[in-house]
Amino acid sequence: MPSPVSIANDLIIQLKQACEDSYLRAEEQLQRKIPRASISLALRGRSAGTAHLQQNKLRFNPVLLQENSSEFFTTVVPHEICHLLCFQLFGRVKPHGKEWQHLMRSIYGLTPRVTHSFNVQSVSGSQFTYYCQCGPIMLTIRRHNKVVKQQMKYRCRRCQQILAPEVATLAKLS
Repeated sequence: MPSPVSIANDLIIQLKQACEDSYLRAEEQLQRKIPRASISLALRGRSAGTAHLQQNKLRFNPVLLQENSSEFFTTVVPHEICHLLCFQLFGRVKPHGKEWQHLMRSIYGLTPRVTHSFNVQSVSGSQFTYYCQCGPIMLTIRRHNKVVKQQMKYRCRRCQQILAPEVATLAKLS
């Protein structure tokens, strides 16, 4: 998995330019100056980006950026900047509420979407097979570790049976 250091410098420049372009477009539409956010490439997992409202900070996933750079610049960057704009203009509101949706449409001409549709195979963590009477259910490593440490028991949403680890997983636990 690439670290922020291994991302091509020109891709970082393109990301910063996409952010600046998004800010300039917002300033033009809103007729006001907007403070620029700091940008970080330290986001991991399946999220493409996050906006930290009080810190005025944007975090982006370097792996998903490399794999989907074109769509990343046109959808993820405006999506996250809209979160910061919402906070600056309206204060605390629902993350994907009517204010955010309005800004996505009016400033960027984008259909407001809560999640991206990128292939996340390369950033998905380990999964463990658990069973109930409905069949196999995959748990994330975080949930699996809670089961192993006996901190949590998970139930199937359909049959309500407590999920049991795969036999191979049980052998590793003993």
